[in-house]
Amino acid sequence: MVPAQTSLTTEDEKGGDPGVALRASPLRVGISTRALFDLEEEHGVFEKSGVKAYAAMQLQREDVILRRGAGFEVVERLLALNDSDAAPYVEVILLSQNSPDLSLRAFKSIDYYELVVKTGSFTSGRSLAPFVPAWGIDLFLSNADADVKGAVDGGAAAARLGLAPKDRAETPQGEVRVAFDGDAVVFGPESDAIYKEEGLDAFLAHETTNASNPMARGPFGNFLHKLSALRRVFLSDGNVSKVRIALVTARNAPAHERVIRTLRAWGTPADEAHFVGSRSKAPILKALGAHIFFDDQEKHVLGAAAVVPAGHVPGPHDPAAPVIPAG
Repeated sequence: MVPAQTSLTTEDEKGGDPGVALRASPLRVGISTRALFDLEEEHGVFEKSGVKAYAAMQLQREDVILRRGAGFEVVERLLALNDSDAAPYVEVILLSQNSPDLSLRAFKSIDYYELVVKTGSFTSGRSLAPFVPAWGIDLFLSNADADVKGAVDGGAAAARLGLAPKDRAETPQGEVRVAFDGDAVVFGPESDAIYKEEGLDAFLAHETTNASNPMARGPFGNFLHKLSALRRVFLSDGNVSKVRIALVTARNAPAHERVIRTLRAWGTPADEAHFVGSRSKAPILKALGAHIFFDDQEKHVLGAAAVVPAGHVPGPHDPAAPVIPAG
């Protein structure tokens, strides 16, 4: 499913002012409390002893500030791009299946960290899917498969986060670095399907023949367009932005050309592209200093999660099967 949510891409692609468009329709990130904060101990109580024990523990700890979770840093850095005296470029909305009674601890922690997050939905176990389009969410981050699938059903780009990495490389304040896999994430899964059904040689031949034909947008295609507009807002005369977009893909030459030409056709250039072939993505992501990385293959997400916050994008592939290996 290719999401069809709020978008400024029409005006942006016509060369309009992306700042004006973003202030009218901000980049909206929905995030669960467990993705924003470290609630693993509490979640363990929920899984072992049930909702009543979990709720009692949360109420007992209502005044205890939560530690940062896997999605905290990227949210903090995105919000820091806003100007307090103007309409925001980025909005963050809490979406949680917790009850309203348990929302106080999350908002107290938000105040403690001085995050400008004022809105949210707490549904007491009800599916989040109807609220994703209601809020106009562009990206949803959660630690729960059900929440992520609900957000996808609601039309957003969505990913399941794991735990926050213990050791993070220092990166400059004021920057936010977002890294993506390509096929079945930014781009559609059609090329993957050719590899799966016909093999590597057929895939390489197809990509070479179609190098000048832009690929279809994948589940994160619309989000990339909006993030690219945000990148343009902060682009300096030296062509350097506070918002850095990176592609880290298992493609390599000659399949790389179609990637570059697609991004060029879309008007969404990447600041960095890493065509790693069969190599591990984790060392590249660590060197990049990504604040979040999205991939549809679980093995890449698990490898990356030790060094950067990483989100698994629901996709059509067997988690154990390699997709587009080095040619």
